[in-house]
Amino acid sequence: MDREDETTHFGFRDVPVEDKQTLVNDVFHSVARRYDLMNDLMSGGLHRVWKDVMITALNPPRGDVPFALLDVAGGTGDIAFRAAKAAGSGFRATVCDINADMLAVGHARAVTEHLDHQVSFVEGNAEALAFADRSFDAYTIAFGIRNVPRIDAALREAFRVLKPGSRFLCLEFSTVDVPGLDKIYDLFSFKVIPPLGRAVTGDAGSYQYLVESIRKFPKPNVFADMIRDAGFARVNWQILSGGIVALHSGWRL
Repeated sequence: MDREDETTHFGFRDVPVEDKQTLVNDVFHSVARRYDLMNDLMSGGLHRVWKDVMITALNPPRGDVPFALLDVAGGTGDIAFRAAKAAGSGFRATVCDINADMLAVGHARAVTEHLDHQVSFVEGNAEALAFADRSFDAYTIAFGIRNVPRIDAALREAFRVLKPGSRFLCLEFSTVDVPGLDKIYDLFSFKVIPPLGRAVTGDAGSYQYLVESIRKFPKPNVFADMIRDAGFARVNWQILSGGIVALHSGWRL
């Protein structure tokens, strides 16, 4: 994986790392209002199953025991809301996202779903979190880590803000490892998703980036090494849907 002073891959283009955040911001400003709808259309609803697997792994306490979750790059609130509904009265979530448009969607949803007393929204950068050391009981990031320009920096920040004994969970697209499915997946990704994005959001280019960025993300074993390098222990991953997605886990011990 590219280091901080090198050029990073943005889709199939090589873009200086300092320019990647601007490009990512443009993507999500463009699609924020239709983001969840597009997730349903692109995954055939499977993203809901994958997120449920993540919440099961998180296993937030169901009583009044205080539990603080930091959900990064989760602007629309999907993970935080699912966790809140699975947890007890002591649960609180902070959703941190760099994109104000995504946060606005999430906050509106929190009010509609009567979860605004448990879920708060903060604009911030995964590479430089504005939270104190050892402040959270869990850190989640779903389909967001691959869009961070300096993944190593984000992983170090995740480790820093977690309490000892707390868990890091990352749900991300991965490498399809089922013969035949890989070709179908590529065909769907490159021939169906960008036109679908144009039809639903008026923006094919953003979804072209999204499918290309998946192919540039490290394989599970390589990403696991990056998580270990950030300081996490007991690092592992679970392959879902033939490798379309992987759930990565690590503990701050």
